[in-house]
Amino acid sequence: MAITASMVKELRELTGAGMMDCKKALSEVDGDIESAVEFLRKKGMAGADKKASRVAAEGTIAIAVSDDQKTAMIAEVNCETDFVAMGDEFKAFANEIAALALANATTDVEAIMSLEMASGKTVDITRREMIARIGENMSLRLVQKMESNSLIGQYQHGAKIGVVVAIDGGDETLARDLAMHIAASNPAAISADEVDQELLAKERAFQIEQAKESGKPMEIIEK
Repeated sequence: MAITASMVKELRELTGAGMMDCKKALSEVDGDIESAVEFLRKKGMAGADKKASRVAAEGTIAIAVSDDQKTAMIAEVNCETDFVAMGDEFKAFANEIAALALANATTDVEAIMSLEMASGKTVDITRREMIARIGENMSLRLVQKMESNSLIGQYQHGAKIGVVVAIDGGDETLARDLAMHIAASNPAAISADEVDQELLAKERAFQIEQAKESGKPMEIIEK
């Protein structure tokens, strides 16, 4: 059966696959669109499995907060390049994962991968189809939950920094401001009492050495 340009166009719109891949798929199944979709899907899944060993060190943070602002999920979804991480499709994928985790009250990655997305496909099938189309390995690394008796604040700086903070008292503005400060300073602990003593000793020794080099007397340095 002759494969026409309109057939290739229709298959591309249905699958998002490349023109040559669509033409080849149609040739393999004698022009049947439905069979060609299945052919591309199987081919894509195999390609996704091959890419699974590739390092996905880039990605984005996605945050979902409940309507009462007392529960939040923060998810890290990885890909291979910053270019893909900044794309609307990848960000939408990550945001839906966070929303699904919140709706299903789970942080278990395997459980989340089996949840059904708005498209009717599971997270894992959607991920593998995206890998096949985009050509990069992708993975859900982790999901964490934050709960508050009062209020949840959140702040995202670009794609890679996301903060969720639980406060007792205060208001939405304070919660967001705290999240912004955490994003900016990346503190090691919430309060001074929680600072690791070994870290504190190392920092003290470092500051003493710096002060010595400035020529200050030891009694001043100790103070």
